[in-house]
Amino acid sequence: MGKRKQRTRKTVWSTLLLIAVSFCLMLTGCGGQQENVSDSGRGDRETVGDQGGSGEIVDSAESSRENTEGDYTLDTKVMDVINDPVFEGYGRLIFPVDRPIDQNLELRDVGDILVWYNNVNPDRTVEIVNYMKDRAASGEQIFYDIYTEEEKAADPEKENTGLFFFRGNPGARTAIVNAGGGFMYVAAMHDSFPQAMELAERGYNAFALIYRPGAETACEDLARAIAFIHENADELQLDVNGYSLWGGSAGARMAAWLGSYGTAAFGEDAYPAPGAVIMQYTGLSDVTGSEPPTYACVGTRDGIASYQSMESYIRQIQADGTPAEIEVFDGLGHGFGLGESTVAEGWIDRAVSFWESVL
Repeated sequence: MGKRKQRTRKTVWSTLLLIAVSFCLMLTGCGGQQENVSDSGRGDRETVGDQGGSGEIVDSAESSRENTEGDYTLDTKVMDVINDPVFEGYGRLIFPVDRPIDQNLELRDVGDILVWYNNVNPDRTVEIVNYMKDRAASGEQIFYDIYTEEEKAADPEKENTGLFFFRGNPGARTAIVNAGGGFMYVAAMHDSFPQAMELAERGYNAFALIYRPGAETACEDLARAIAFIHENADELQLDVNGYSLWGGSAGARMAAWLGSYGTAAFGEDAYPAPGAVIMQYTGLSDVTGSEPPTYACVGTRDGIASYQSMESYIRQIQADGTPAEIEVFDGLGHGFGLGESTVAEGWIDRAVSFWESVL
């Protein structure tokens, strides 16, 4: 890496490190909030065909809710899903690998391990794992490594990374969704899998990233994921033009940082910036002037991400002449996910409309 690139990364991380430390300290203090429920210069990489599974592309325009024939129920133990041989060893990544999981924890109670999150829907959890099981059992590849075996051997923490693929229509636009978790764990079951499934049901190709905790490593993994989808766009039948980055809480910061600073700031070659960033409930305030079009949403009772801070962030982006919108939901707390059965229900439709409007 050249000296100029090193200086760029050092400048970025001197800024982001301070923000991330403050964010993690704030989350720690709010721990009681949970209510209820190709080669780009870094060595040869695995391509789509090298990663196991059929790699078959199927048309997912049909609603996934009509294709959930798996036998998981609310009473199924989480460990039985993790150890199901249909997932060929990546089942552990469906749930947070950095959170303790009791051997007897059932799917109905997954919300118990998703600290800082509210409105966790157990029926949605069951729907998602059955969707995954049905797709995997049919021979469809639903999980992709983003690092080579050599890279994972050199850094074992990279073993717990990858992309879950929720297929939409062949040739449709692409989204990468990043769950939050305070850079301490990845709350994908509530904060990225549901959003990715909803996007796939609308025909988009959606990926949910499983990344290493820590602000720097998380952004490096997202940069690699962006590189992966660009390098394998033809094999996966993706339209990566104007792709979008989505995220909630810490995941929203990842999406915003990659949108503002670009992949080169996090160790990858320079890939195109996203066409839009979709952010949920994060108190990000630093604006660089290079933000992509941005949609944000947050609740007024969020004790972790101030809605006033998010409003200020969006106003600054608008002042730079970039399209930006925010929805503020009265009485809603942190981590509401899809917002099902709340005042936020339907926000994802408006976020998709925003994304389409700026392309």
